[in-house]
Amino acid sequence: MFSSSQEEHCAPSKDPVKYGELVVLGYNGSLPNGDRGRRKSRFALLKRTKANGVKPSTVHILNTPQDSKAVNCKGQHSISYTLSRHQTVVVEYSHDKDTDMFQIGRSTETPIDFVVTDTVAGGQDGEETQITQSTISRFACRVVCERNPPYTARIYAAGFDSSKNIFLGEKAAKWKNPDGHMDGLTTNGVLVMHPKGGFMEESKPGVWREISVCGDVYTLRETRSAQTPGKLVENESNVLQDGSLVDLCGATLLWRTAEGLFHTPTQKHLEALRQEINAARPQCPVGLNTLAFPSMQRSRALSSLEDKQPWVYLACGHVHGYHNWGHRSEREPNTQRECPMCRVVGPYVPLWLGCEPAFYVDTGAPTHAFVPCGHVCSEKSVKYWSEIPLPHGTHAFHAACPFCATQLGPSQGWSKLIFQGPVD
Repeated sequence: MFSSSQEEHCAPSKDPVKYGELVVLGYNGSLPNGDRGRRKSRFALLKRTKANGVKPSTVHILNTPQDSKAVNCKGQHSISYTLSRHQTVVVEYSHDKDTDMFQIGRSTETPIDFVVTDTVAGGQDGEETQITQSTISRFACRVVCERNPPYTARIYAAGFDSSKNIFLGEKAAKWKNPDGHMDGLTTNGVLVMHPKGGFMEESKPGVWREISVCGDVYTLRETRSAQTPGKLVENESNVLQDGSLVDLCGATLLWRTAEGLFHTPTQKHLEALRQEINAARPQCPVGLNTLAFPSMQRSRALSSLEDKQPWVYLACGHVHGYHNWGHRSEREPNTQRECPMCRVVGPYVPLWLGCEPAFYVDTGAPTHAFVPCGHVCSEKSVKYWSEIPLPHGTHAFHAACPFCATQLGPSQGWSKLIFQGPVD
C-alpha cells in the first residue's frame, strides 16, 4: 500500500498493547496552542501495568444521608441514583482484574485521563469560552477495554469523580430496568454513531444513539437534555468499532482501533505526498508563479499565509496563487470571486493540508478540498466525511470538516482541485 510507511508500523518494539486512539474532531494534528499534558487533540489508550477496571457488585437502598455517607466512606467506586429526598440507590463497584478503564471529560482532576474542552469551529482555541459556557460534562464518559484479545472497548456515559462516585441527582433521567438494575443518562448525554461497514469510503453513516451510564443503547431524546429517555435498542451495543464517533455535546471524538490505525497514512507518508505535489511545481495559471503547500507544522498551526500558498476557487476547483482582484464585494472580498479561468463565481480561499492521519480513510493523494474551509485530503476521505452528520447544538446535525469543524456547504461539501503544471 505504502511501503515507506510500513516500516514505522512494523518495527519490533516492547511498547504496551494499544487498544486504540480517541481523536478530537476539529483539530489538524494538534491543539492550536500545542498539546499540553492530558489536554491534547488525540489520546492513545494503552494497556495499563495494573488493571484499574471496575464492575458492579453490591446494591444498597438507602433512606437517610447518614447511610449514604457510610457507604461512600468505604472508598470503593459507586454510582448513586437519587430517587427522592428520602431514598437513594447506591451501586457499589468492585475491582475488575480483566479490564482497564479510561475516563474522559472537561475536568482537570486526577481521575480524568483525557481532558476535552469545547471545539470551536474554524480551528480556533476554545480555552477562553469553555470556562463560562461549556456544555461538556466534567466527568463525561468512560471507555473500558478488555485486557485480553480481542481487546474489546466499550463506552459508558459518565465518569467517576475524585471521590470515586458517579452521582445522578433527583432531576437526572434515571430508571429501574425490568431485571431490577438501575440506570440513567447524563444531563447533555453521550451520543455514539457506528459507521456501517467500518471506516472506509464505501461506509455509510450509522444512526446516532445515546449511551446510558450502564452502557445500554437508547434512541435519542427529543432534545439533548430532556428528562425522558429514548427507547431501548436491544440489538445494538456499546462496543466501539473502528470509525465510531462519540459526541460529548461540545466536542466529538473519533475512535480508531489499533488495527484501523495500521492502515492509515503516517505523518511521514503525508509529508511525502506534500513534497510530491510541490515537486511537480504547480503554477498559478494567471501569474505563472510556482505554488507550494506550506510545511506540515505550519499547516497544523494555521499560521500566517505564505507567498507561494495555493488558493482555490471552490466553485470550480481551479488552483491559483493569491491575487486581490475579481471580487464582487468590497466588504467580504473572498466570498464571491470570479475565477479568471472559467468565470464561475464563488468563495476563494487558501488551501491547507489535512495533517491528522486518523481522519484519512485511505492513503490517496490530497486532490480534493472541503468547502468552504479549504482543508485538503484524499478524494475518498472528503467524500466519507461529507456524508457524516455530526451533532450540532441540542438537536441539529450537519456534516463538517474533520480538520477544523467548519460546517460544510449544504449543496457542495467538497471540490476537486485542478492544478496547472509548469509551462516550460
